[in-house]
Amino acid sequence: MGKQESYHWADITADKIIREKGPKEVYTCASGITPSGTVHIGNFREIISVELVARALREKGQKVRFIYSWDDYDVFRKVPVNMPEPELLETYLRQPITLVPDTTGEEENYARRNEVAVEKLLPTVGVNPEYLYQASRYRSNKYAEGIRTALQHKEEIKEILNEFRTAPLSEDWWPISVFSSFTKRDNTKVTGWDGEWTITYKDLETEKEESLDIRTTPNTKLPWRVDWPMRWVEEGVDFEPAGKDHHSQGGSFDTSRRVVELFGGKAPVSFKYDFIGVKGRGGKMSSSGGNVISLSDVLEVYTPEVCRFMFAGTRPNAEFSFSFDLDVLKIYEDYDHCERVYFGIDTVNDKKKAKLSRIYELSQVNEVPNVPGYQIAFRHLCNQLLINTGNIDETIASLEDVKPEQVDRLKAKCICAWNWLKDFAPEDFKYSLTDVSEPVLQLSENQLKAIRLLVVDTEKLDEYNEKEFAQCLYDIAEKAEIDPKEFFELVYHVIINRDKGPKLAGFIKTCGKKKILPILKRY
Repeated sequence: MGKQESYHWADITADKIIREKGPKEVYTCASGITPSGTVHIGNFREIISVELVARALREKGQKVRFIYSWDDYDVFRKVPVNMPEPELLETYLRQPITLVPDTTGEEENYARRNEVAVEKLLPTVGVNPEYLYQASRYRSNKYAEGIRTALQHKEEIKEILNEFRTAPLSEDWWPISVFSSFTKRDNTKVTGWDGEWTITYKDLETEKEESLDIRTTPNTKLPWRVDWPMRWVEEGVDFEPAGKDHHSQGGSFDTSRRVVELFGGKAPVSFKYDFIGVKGRGGKMSSSGGNVISLSDVLEVYTPEVCRFMFAGTRPNAEFSFSFDLDVLKIYEDYDHCERVYFGIDTVNDKKKAKLSRIYELSQVNEVPNVPGYQIAFRHLCNQLLINTGNIDETIASLEDVKPEQVDRLKAKCICAWNWLKDFAPEDFKYSLTDVSEPVLQLSENQLKAIRLLVVDTEKLDEYNEKEFAQCLYDIAEKAEIDPKEFFELVYHVIINRDKGPKLAGFIKTCGKKKILPILKRY
């Protein structure tokens, strides 16, 4: 589905790249971020958006290079609240983040710790880019030519940037920043350039001056609005999306698409993506501020396919929220419906089938499976897990007709469901079957009669379907001369110590007489 005609935004973007960039041996799709703190799920939106477009290009028969830049030569501006030894980290402010120590002791430096956390996890969701480490590239002078080109076009770059500024850049502005050899900080001022390879700067902290050859020094770097277009040319980027802040009028994409021409290139195909919220948490997520939900957090509750589904099924310019409340139930049901449509279990019109089928294909981490996943509603799966006190093997064994090729996916769904139940589900959603060692309730004669009648019908539970057993419950209430509502509350109290719970007839059948009878027979 979706291969002949483009129904999905990733396919439409892939078509646009081919059309605007013309035939190429390899198309380069790019993404990147500064590892200034924990990489959050909002950052992941860019990564997965590029992966979806790269996949669409490959499925059109194109060769694709998917690069992911770690901008680890950016300045360490702020100590995140979630890092140990903040006082030590403060002493590294204004230095390149690649020189900041990892105070957890896990990795060689602060930037690398944040990078490794993402690199280990991305293959889980089907993302396998080629990583570029910008600190290494800058410090090895790979961009010396680009830096000199920027210096040669200083006035043109300045004029472009000033078009979008409320206050013009100062007369002594230079399109280059320098990390001091004396302090390693960027608190410096460029004072001259010889027209070739040598720049002179002053360290504003120590008042010392120094000349550097940009072909050999590890201390020079281009500012973001010059660095980005320079790298588009250096890396031959054909496609790179950016957040709506970068795509705002006068934002860095507007200036970079002009500056890139001074480097002899053209801007890549792009689109803007919106921010992602998290239900129950206000404000934009910030890596440097430590206010984040990471991909790892999301995968505690959502399987990789459902995680991909939320992005593949939402246009990039639409804002949406990751939910950890009861909306989780609907998100899983939406994915299951999408899967059922793909496999022809649910019937929809042709246009919707094409759209949902393509979303399902792009939601898969690897190949599309030959059979659908085991179709169990997330709510029902939660009930099964609660009945089996979180034992996944017992839960799966209690389900009918699970095919061997469905087991791994069902286990993954069980793990996420149990994580959600433990950490996020509302208290009234959770329950556990009464322990038979607990004291019995004090019941009236009518209530005891009702429970004993329930024992009789529960012993014949396998003879009834759910509808028939539901009628039995009403018949018991009538025989025991108890209001049905009072009877249902009584049964809930007896078996789960609550006033209410899942639909009673279906719940008792789901639990089975082996679990329910020992509880009831205490009365």
